[in-house]
Amino acid sequence: MPLDTTLFFCAHKKKGYSGVAILSRQKPDHVEYGMGIEKYDQEGRFIRADFGDLSVISVYHPSGTSGEERQAFKMEWLEDFQTYIVELQKKRPKLVICGDYNICHEPIDIHDPVRNATNSGFLPEERAWMTRFLAAGYLDTFRLLNPDKKAYSWWSYRFNARANNKGWRLDYCMASMPLKSQLTEAYILNEVVHSDHCPAVLKMTV
Repeated sequence: MPLDTTLFFCAHKKKGYSGVAILSRQKPDHVEYGMGIEKYDQEGRFIRADFGDLSVISVYHPSGTSGEERQAFKMEWLEDFQTYIVELQKKRPKLVICGDYNICHEPIDIHDPVRNATNSGFLPEERAWMTRFLAAGYLDTFRLLNPDKKAYSWWSYRFNARANNKGWRLDYCMASMPLKSQLTEAYILNEVVHSDHCPAVLKMTV
């Protein structure tokens, strides 16, 4: 880690399971760990850092791929997350919300929308939630600035998926509407190989 950066993180109580972090060269005015909802906060899924009137959030939405119980948990989380964010924006209007959302929103965001239509991550109810979330005043910055580009941020370790670019766009840098005029670039670094995901980048003026 460079000497002029600071790491803030929030981890699952169970070691090695899940967590989120923010790495910053500027000292935040405030760091908020979790959303104040124990069943989510114990899984280390939310951290917020405030810099003046800008808040940066790192979030990790649950996956529902392990079965019906976790899928139900995911759907509860999505509703509670949106409620929390809408309330937060009343106090902190300028929000950047980055992380693994574990949802592909539109067919362009997934390599095979037909055969994945019944799989967690591309279920109709998950996609409908994403539509409602965006309609509440948030921007998918990659799609806003790259309306027709196919790019993925996650590939299964199976079936040589990454080499064949059979991926999913699960990772988003969302921004609240008041930041729209400050957004300059959004892109995905799919050549960076450090896990089954790759970085999603947002650049903006401040």
